[in-house]
Amino acid sequence: MQRPGLILLLSALLTPPISARPRRLRPEQPLNNRPIIGVLTQEVTDKEMKPYGSTYIPSSYVKYIESGGGRVMPIQLNQTSEEHEKIFKSINGLLLIGGASDLEKSEFSHTAQIYFRLAVKANDLGDYFPIWGTCMGFQLLTVLVAEENLLSKTVAENISLPLNLTSEASSSRMFEDFPAELIKALTEEALTGNFHHYGVTEQVFKGNQKLSSFYSMLSTNKAENGVIFVSTMEGKTYPFYGVQWHPEVNRFQWSPLYDFPHSRNAVRVASLLAEFFVNEGRKSLHHFTQVQEENRALIYNYNPIYVENFTAYEQVYFF
Repeated sequence: MQRPGLILLLSALLTPPISARPRRLRPEQPLNNRPIIGVLTQEVTDKEMKPYGSTYIPSSYVKYIESGGGRVMPIQLNQTSEEHEKIFKSINGLLLIGGASDLEKSEFSHTAQIYFRLAVKANDLGDYFPIWGTCMGFQLLTVLVAEENLLSKTVAENISLPLNLTSEASSSRMFEDFPAELIKALTEEALTGNFHHYGVTEQVFKGNQKLSSFYSMLSTNKAENGVIFVSTMEGKTYPFYGVQWHPEVNRFQWSPLYDFPHSRNAVRVASLLAEFFVNEGRKSLHHFTQVQEENRALIYNYNPIYVENFTAYEQVYFF
């Protein structure tokens, strides 16, 4: 795949100064070694889960961030814009999880849009703030940039796949610290777990000016119906990252009913990506104004519930 020549402005919502890569920290600028990643809660839709709460976060995402050296703050829905702005100034990155919510009308998508716009504005001003989207989170990141839902049927349900890396992957930030032998394994071994019915096709991605100018396509895969979909992407100018697959399952989900990759290389992939995103969060100097407020906000104040007898997850946090 040929690298695009000029990067086009996104107009309207997004009008950043264009550069080849996100702004780097100055050598003397300190890192934040106590990063907190906000994880946006998602509405409960499954009837089996409704007795436990109205929103949730699977514990695998929490463990994923913690394994990379970060802490987690669950972000509740149905808060005011002012409350979300205060949270934004206190956390060092945002994780949009997988699941099943309306990408345009749900409270999940509405709240994600608030943080997305805040992150764009912050990064434009040199205030580093990363966002990661997994599966549905990946899809939502495309909707927020394209300002429309471009998903189509790309079924890859309960199947692990190798990645078809593009030419842009070799110069990407996401895979920058991957050793050569692991990159090779990523293209030859089924290290990425897929559990989705919809996605953005390669053709649509390339044909949409907003998407192709904002994100670099790092990998593709073939769906069960033969359609080629985008499976990995990262922002050209912004520290925003998306995977249509699930790196967190490689280390933290174990149901034998699902094709979760657990090989040594699969674990290495998940570990490096968790560390990568948390390290992106270290570049953010946002912080809580009071230690007591920080302590009250963290996931440690909640207890996960065992749910493997009726979900694909072992444990889930309910709110």
